[in-house]
Amino acid sequence: MIMSTSAESTINAYNDSCPVVDSDLTVINAVIIDGLGNEPIRGGVRIRDGRIVEVGPDVSGGSTSTGSSGAAGGPVLDAAGGSVLPGLIDAHCHAFATYLTGSAGIPLTYVGIHGSRRLTAALRRGFTTVRDPAGGDPAFARAGREGLFAAPRYLYTGEPLSQTGGHGDPRPPESSACLHTSEVVDGVDAVRTAARERFRQGAHAIKIMTSGGVISPSDPIAVPQYSADEIRAVVDEATRRGSYVIAHSYSAASVRHSVINGVRSIEHGNLIDATTAELMADHDAFLVPTLAAYDAMSRRAAALGLPEVSMIKNAEVLDAGQQAIELARAAGVQVGFGSDLMGDLEDEQLNGLRLQAEVLGLIDTVRCATSTNADLIQRPDLGRIAVDCVGDLLIMEADLTDDPDALWDDRRPRTVVRSGQVVFGS
Repeated sequence: MIMSTSAESTINAYNDSCPVVDSDLTVINAVIIDGLGNEPIRGGVRIRDGRIVEVGPDVSGGSTSTGSSGAAGGPVLDAAGGSVLPGLIDAHCHAFATYLTGSAGIPLTYVGIHGSRRLTAALRRGFTTVRDPAGGDPAFARAGREGLFAAPRYLYTGEPLSQTGGHGDPRPPESSACLHTSEVVDGVDAVRTAARERFRQGAHAIKIMTSGGVISPSDPIAVPQYSADEIRAVVDEATRRGSYVIAHSYSAASVRHSVINGVRSIEHGNLIDATTAELMADHDAFLVPTLAAYDAMSRRAAALGLPEVSMIKNAEVLDAGQQAIELARAAGVQVGFGSDLMGDLEDEQLNGLRLQAEVLGLIDTVRCATSTNADLIQRPDLGRIAVDCVGDLLIMEADLTDDPDALWDDRRPRTVVRSGQVVFGS
């Protein structure tokens, strides 16, 4: 299989907030959804030393009782006709988003402790890897990596970069205090230095803001942000590190502006058109939809204090989100999955799968949230039930081919396996 370059491996190893556990496990009597878009098959999965060594109808464990020893050693889990799929990957997860309205003025210790709870909850839902495009730091990642709290693999960018008055600049017009949720930085030399500083701190990738957003008070969603030279400078720094650039971008104009100048990962992209989708495909750019955020905000954000201007912006992008996925898929764009949930809305994470499945169906949505996201984060050994891949699994009591709603209902029983070790469930 294709493995990461040495530079990519260094970055991912620094970010990988999942303790290395050499565990053996055999899962039998399962409906296997492999994450690659293939038709489900009935059979089993065998994991040895944290990696998958056998998949298919011939996998057996001798005895079918949980806790018995399989042929590879370790316990045997009988799925009893339930589905097994790769551990899910959320490519837009905000660990540090303590409140919907922002984290300004909140002590970092509190933010970190709150973030650990958010990551543990994500792992419990079945997300064994997350990419945080607007937070994280080496100490927080280390705590998860050393098992101080139950965490998925955690790939972080640190603070995203925003131009003055851009989506990451939360200052109201009368304020001169710059908040810490993004770094406001302008000019080619300045953004280049900021990118280098992110990598010094172990960033997986660099995030920039190239359009307006829903939460920010003063920037129209449609207006492109950062100059071409500024974007190319950040892309140059990331490319030389074996990494890539993530862009918060909604409008067709801002997406084109980002992609033409080398951005690889487009977050949101709700307002793209067919021509822009084709351009993304031509440049091998990924689209990371975040449907759960808009749906949740439309129902709950007013009660949580989101200002009216943000509610108006949210309505603008809400209905367009699913259409953007259709356009991207028709053009051949690789479509991932993200949640982008902040504050108390985090419990809507699985709902994003339901919304995406309304467009793509179950099997393709699972692929978006597993193997496609794995390719996006430069980890082709994740997100697949295939030999030599990491043994991250989500085992559902239900057969998802008959009952897909079980996947996005967090009340339905599930077992989460990380590197062959059961971390939640039976």
